[in-house]
Amino acid sequence: MDFIGANILSVSQFERVDIDRVFEVADAMGPYARREKVTRVLEGAILGNMFLEPSTRTRLSFGAAFNLLGGTVRETVGISASAMAKGESLYDTARVLSGYSDVICMRHPQEGSVAEFAAASRVPVVNGGDGANEHPTQALLDLYTIRKELEGHGRSLDEFRIAMIGDLKHGRTVHSLCKLLCLFGRVQVALVSPPELAMPEEIVDRLRKAGHQVTVTDQLEGAIAHVDIVYSTRIQEERFASQEEADRYRGRFRLNRDIFTRHAEPNTVIMHPLPRDSRAEANELDIDLNEHPSLAIFRQTDNGLLVRMALFALLLGVEDKVDHYAHAVRWHSRRNPV
Repeated sequence: MDFIGANILSVSQFERVDIDRVFEVADAMGPYARREKVTRVLEGAILGNMFLEPSTRTRLSFGAAFNLLGGTVRETVGISASAMAKGESLYDTARVLSGYSDVICMRHPQEGSVAEFAAASRVPVVNGGDGANEHPTQALLDLYTIRKELEGHGRSLDEFRIAMIGDLKHGRTVHSLCKLLCLFGRVQVALVSPPELAMPEEIVDRLRKAGHQVTVTDQLEGAIAHVDIVYSTRIQEERFASQEEADRYRGRFRLNRDIFTRHAEPNTVIMHPLPRDSRAEANELDIDLNEHPSLAIFRQTDNGLLVRMALFALLLGVEDKVDHYAHAVRWHSRRNPV
């Protein structure tokens, strides 16, 4: 893959060598993400963040990643805050915004909308999530996290074991992650959901054709008994026709310290793309796991900064120039007590 000037719309664009390159650059971003050093390599560059659907982590981490490379961020949040509320087309919006930006990150509630926007853009576009379709950068940071967690246990991305739990029908994060897993060898995948919220058959077929062992079940306890990674997801209530329909599934697959201790192997890593639904009626990933060493959800969010920094550096062709524009941190923080 030629990263310079490319759009990042789908994980299907990536081959294994591309993922290795992204992860290699992400590893090098550690000192900057930890505020041990500062770089101005993207000084003068502008990121256009266009998030037409609610977002916390993705929007802020894209912005923070660009800032940490020395760039500036301009944001539009919500359709009501954009000219689309007045009937402007994706084409016109893309032509205008790409005149103001050097790269654009976009989230949109409709599948395929980001690709339509990218076709009209004059600068690279990164998909921050399009409906229930894909979330490629989340899948990359998830895979990066899995790799780092497995390395700590002497394992690799080949022949590991993962259980994906929750709303697998609407969960774009697990859709993209499953597609990436097809680039690796002999992964055991347990797909845990109510039958009505099962992983799309097309994705299950792709996993099996890639040589992976796939189990489809609605039984949580048995599915997490012999895996390296438990990847929990929330009920995607915004994708349902009504709140009542979403509520039928809420709280079906709760994971807490007792269930984890009784059924999972001691070193099993717990992941979640966030936000987790901590309301009493859902509580899908209990707060009693917050201090558990196996809980990797906040390590995931930290890793997202590294991966998104790497993508920006690759898309704008500065991955080998980051250190050249670096200097020491001049302020005091808990992270870096200068």
